[in-house]
Amino acid sequence: MKRQYAVIGLGRFGGGVVRALVEQGMEVLGIDMDEDRVNEYSSIATHAVVADSTDEGVLKSLGVRNFEHVIVAIGENLQSSILTTLILKDMGIDKITVKAQNDYHERVLLKIGADRIIHPERDMGIRIAHQVVSKSVLDYLELSDEYSIVEMVAGSKIEGKSLLEMDIRAKYGCNVVAIKRDHEVIVSPHANQPVQEGDVLIVIGAEKDINRLEDNLMA
Repeated sequence: MKRQYAVIGLGRFGGGVVRALVEQGMEVLGIDMDEDRVNEYSSIATHAVVADSTDEGVLKSLGVRNFEHVIVAIGENLQSSILTTLILKDMGIDKITVKAQNDYHERVLLKIGADRIIHPERDMGIRIAHQVVSKSVLDYLELSDEYSIVEMVAGSKIEGKSLLEMDIRAKYGCNVVAIKRDHEVIVSPHANQPVQEGDVLIVIGAEKDINRLEDNLMA
């Protein structure tokens, strides 16, 4: 049985979520007050409807309470985002993910019971900044305020050296969880795994430790 998702708000972010979920074979209900947006996604989502998500009766009539996960992707209207989240929480939705506009919005959403808050613009800005500043970082994902997972490309300095020789865990407090080499992905590489120039190391660790690793081995 396919997993069912509802996406409320079919702007750039919400629409992208709809496309990604459908591509993964999920059933998706798209909801927006803008008829043009609904028409745009009517042939993409499993169902797409024009509806006001701040009306509890409307959400109930659409059967939203039967969906295991609802993503609230409402854009600039913070009031609608907050009220919609509150209604969904009262309806007993298992999992509610909400797009936040700022830290104040996030605090309110957490207080009313949102399960996960995302900041797509802020998070993308952080990722781009790391890619622009660093020559070795290809991608960056913040896991918490302190820990991150980073993709960094191996340079000539560590060509032919094994993970054991570099002793990354002991010296830098980071873990290499995978190595990407051409079209191959080496998951949980063993200590004697040699690294080749151009390999992409997927590293998890504290921000300060990742920076030390990059400065000393990747630069």
